[in-house]
Order: sequence, then C-alpha cells, then structure tokens
Amino acid sequence: MSTEHRVDSGGVEIVYDSHGPDDGPPLILLHGFPDSARMWRHQVAALTAAGYRVLTPDLRGYGRSGKPEGVDAYNLLVIAADVTAVLDDAGVASARVVGHDWGAALAWAVATLAPDRVDRVVALSVGHPAAFARAGLAQTEKAWHMLLFQFEGVAERWLSDDGWARFREWSHHPDAEATTAEMEAAGALTPALCWYRANVPPAALVEPPLELPPVSVPALGIWSTDDMALVEAQMTASADHCAAGFRYERIEGAGHWIPLDAPDEVNALLLDFLA
Repeated sequence: MSTEHRVDSGGVEIVYDSHGPDDGPPLILLHGFPDSARMWRHQVAALTAAGYRVLTPDLRGYGRSGKPEGVDAYNLLVIAADVTAVLDDAGVASARVVGHDWGAALAWAVATLAPDRVDRVVALSVGHPAAFARAGLAQTEKAWHMLLFQFEGVAERWLSDDGWARFREWSHHPDAEATTAEMEAAGALTPALCWYRANVPPAALVEPPLELPPVSVPALGIWSTDDMALVEAQMTASADHCAAGFRYERIEGAGHWIPLDAPDEVNALLLDFLA
C-alpha cells in the first residue's frame, strides 16, 4: 500500500510517498542524482515486507517536487529542512535515514544538524562530507564531473545531447532510459545540477572543508568496487566523524547505483543494520 503526500517546506512543495503500515518503524530513503524516489523500488518492497513504514520523497529539483530557481536554494543546509518537513508531515518524531549519492550527503547533513530526528543513518556510495573533502587527488580526479557540472548550459548539453549518450557512457546507470526520460518530462536537469553548483563549487577545491560536529547516531557506510566516481577512502574515513560507531560494508562488482545494481545485498545489509 502506498499513498502520495505533499508538504510545503519553506515555500517549496515536496512530494513523498508513504509505504507500508502506518504504525511500522519509520524510515526515510533519500535518492541522489539523477534519480527520483522511484530508484528505491527494490528496497521499498523488502523494507515494507519487514514491517517498516517507508517514506520516499522526490527531493527538491526532482520528479514531482518543486524546482525553485537559484543555486542557493539547493544548499544542503537548506535541503535538510525538506527532510524534517516530510517527517513532520508524516507525524514522525525520528526515523532511520538512508541515502544514496547526493541523498547520502543529505543524510549525513540531517544526522549532523538534526540528530534528535535520526535514529540511525546509512550512506550508500558517498562518505561523510569531511572525509570526502580530505580524500585527496585520487578522489578529485575521479570526480572530474563535479567541475564540468558547474558550467551552466554546457553541462546540460554534455549530459543530454545525442539521446543522453555521454551520460550513459559515463555513468553506466542501469536504468538510464527511464531515468533520463523522467528528468526530461519533469524539467529536472538544471535543478538537479544545482545541487553540485550549490555544494561543491570550484572554490571547494582550495578552501578548507566545513567543520561539522561528529555524527552522534550509529552509522553504516556502503561502497561498491566499480563506482566510477568515488574512491573507497572517502567512505572508510567516515569512521573518524562518527562518535556513536561506524560500520563499513564493501560490495564487490557493483557500480555506483548500488540499490539497483545489487538490491539483494543492499536489502540484507539494511535489514541487519536498521533492526
């Protein structure tokens, strides 16, 4: 059973779905670029079968949710309020928070800024922001796309020209056709790229990383060996920023989109850690 809900978050409409029993332990799944809540379909099925109440928002800029103009509207410190707005609207005091890609960065931010709203945090692919910022030249080289994505208009064309050919070649996204069609229909490409422009501008290459208090809830980090954009060290070093314990799991042979590439392994890890 799934129901659609809409909530106003500082003037931006956030659309989310609630799955499973209303009285189940609450859990929120946060997607990343260039996906929507639809990416979590394999996890929703497994988690609701285990009795969880699962909330899956289309994050701002994506899918059915609002797409405000201006890069500043996509700062993670602003978007964290969207997550708490969803929890408030759903009547949830605190939840298990799971994120992938930019959703993982957002999960770290929520766990840091609103620890009373988070029971446990799971980050897929993207490690703690401070660990990512200190991961060195190997990570900078692997994340070359973050610099490309700063160029408005150029990045949009690079990704979408020739039927999204470069996106397909670069990303190896397992659901590229449906995902890019959804982005086009929703007009989501530029808003999605604003996440990069707001949070990893070129100055981030030379400025010291933002100092954040340690994460005070148990954390799980999951990284995959065939990730085209992220090195392992940026995930394992997250342990240095987790005061309540950090568990690390490595999935062999999966690409960046772990929830789609290795759903059974991801589901087993989530069910074990979140219980």
